[in-house]
Amino acid sequence: MMKRTLSAALVFGSLSFAASASEAVVVSKAITEAEVTAAQQAWCAALVDISATHDRDGQEAAKALAGDVIDAAYGYQMGVVLFKPTLTVVPQTFRPTREGALAYFVGGDPAFPNDTGFALKGWTDCSIANNAVFITGDSATTMGNVSITAKDGSVTTVDKTWQFVKDDAGALRIVLHHSSLPYTAQ
Repeated sequence: MMKRTLSAALVFGSLSFAASASEAVVVSKAITEAEVTAAQQAWCAALVDISATHDRDGQEAAKALAGDVIDAAYGYQMGVVLFKPTLTVVPQTFRPTREGALAYFVGGDPAFPNDTGFALKGWTDCSIANNAVFITGDSATTMGNVSITAKDGSVTTVDKTWQFVKDDAGALRIVLHHSSLPYTAQ
């Protein structure tokens, strides 16, 4: 009987390729629920950090941090992001560009005059309660609530849907972010 080794040869027509286990490159963009939860918790921590940075170091420091957070968490470098923040109005309800997202989080952009900086509201805590998580390969969609605590202890809860994909480096990126206040009957 022939002994098997950790190397393999692939033959396509007259071409032959060999790879050993030590040379193998494995590409897997499958997303796990743990990765999704970690990304959501990181988003919450970043929101609180931006707010604290604003209180401690001012608008420019908060804006710099928010830009770093957007670059790390969202998929704007991959293309448009389907971002519908909670407190936006026509004609700037949707924020498919990085500039629009940054203006929403920290304000101060004359192109978005109604933005006062959602992340600058003095948030002290943030938590996620997923109602459902749908994962299929390299995409994960979540729907549930995000509860954010203000300095005075009041809690604002929003309905939130996120979709995450993995980028080429294996990092999760938010490519859809929809947020709204829960419906209340009149």
